[in-house]
Amino acid sequence: MKLDSAAVDCTPGEAGAIAKRAEDQGYDGFWLAETKHDPFLALAGAAAATERIELGTAIAVAFARNPMTVATTANDLRLLSEGRFNLGLGSQVEAHITKRFSMPWSKPAARMREFVLAIRAIWHAWETGERLAFRGEFYKHTLMTPFFDPGPNPHGTAPIYLAGVGGLMTEVAGEVADGFLCHNFTTERYLREVTLPALERGRAKAGKTLEGFEISGPVFAATNDQEIADVKRQIAFYGSTPAYRPVLDLHGWGALHDELHRMSRRQQWAQMSKLITDEVLAEFCVLGTPETVTAALLDRYGDVVTRVSPSSSVLQRPEK
Repeated sequence: MKLDSAAVDCTPGEAGAIAKRAEDQGYDGFWLAETKHDPFLALAGAAAATERIELGTAIAVAFARNPMTVATTANDLRLLSEGRFNLGLGSQVEAHITKRFSMPWSKPAARMREFVLAIRAIWHAWETGERLAFRGEFYKHTLMTPFFDPGPNPHGTAPIYLAGVGGLMTEVAGEVADGFLCHNFTTERYLREVTLPALERGRAKAGKTLEGFEISGPVFAATNDQEIADVKRQIAFYGSTPAYRPVLDLHGWGALHDELHRMSRRQQWAQMSKLITDEVLAEFCVLGTPETVTAALLDRYGDVVTRVSPSSSVLQRPEK
């Protein structure tokens, strides 16, 4: 299993130093989320500051962009990092796409499937020189003149990871992606009973198995009281979002979502974490000391995921 480091909120100027520190500490990958800053720009700095560590977006918001812009940026980062960049995409939720990004929202799983296929068609045109002729329900790319064609990438095309929670999006990831990014807001039971079967269905559609398919688990881990408090706040935040309710429903905690959702609509963010009991915390978060939490992660997820990105900032990198 690969052990990754991740950052949720760092500026483009900080990313290089953070990624270099992760590389020096022996981590296998450094993944950057899209929150307050553009993750692609920050990872350009990380690529320049590092030599070995894999780099990736976890996630970049696909529907805030279009396949051509993403294909171009990912291709450039693959060049800049000399083959170390991984493209991690996610859909975000409808309110953010329509109200924050002012972009269209419809059939997210079908749209994401087409988004990935369009990127692959663009890359294929650059790699082979064949005419670009992608026509789909949501995207059409049929023009590529030599002036705008970067040609084949000497480091190959970037692996594509898709993030998902629901069964439909997860199945799409299994069908068209090279890897899957689990959401932090998941549990071992949900991963085994919902996520893995959906990925297997998607792989079967593509005539493949899970062999060689990467599953990355950005999981909650906590080693002290401050981290536990932080994790409880995040669980409460995600638990209030209707798109993530199925995880709670699986455990019989639908009423918890209802109350968290009501509180979020009343802007009671500071009080919501008080509803996260020790039982709920234990399902979502691996608890331990810096010396023991890595082993606990392996015990819980070692036979399911191929790489893991714990939230704890004091996690110790195990000896390989």
